[in-house]
Amino acid sequence: MPSTLPGRELVKKYLQENDIKSTDLAKLYGMTKQEVSDYLSGRKSNPAANQFILKVIRDFKI
Repeated sequence: MPSTLPGRELVKKYLQENDIKSTDLAKLYGMTKQEVSDYLSGRKSNPAANQFILKVIRDFKI
């Protein structure tokens, strides 16, 4: 499975620059804050994590 590190870094940088919190993403995507945190940190790198990162990149046009 390819690494999602570049995508995660893009998303984290975008969130920081735009003052968007992981709790905001969790609410927006109907997830728990812990899930979002695990996906962004790379603690979980399963297919669902990859899909989440790609969806955020597409939705926010990062």
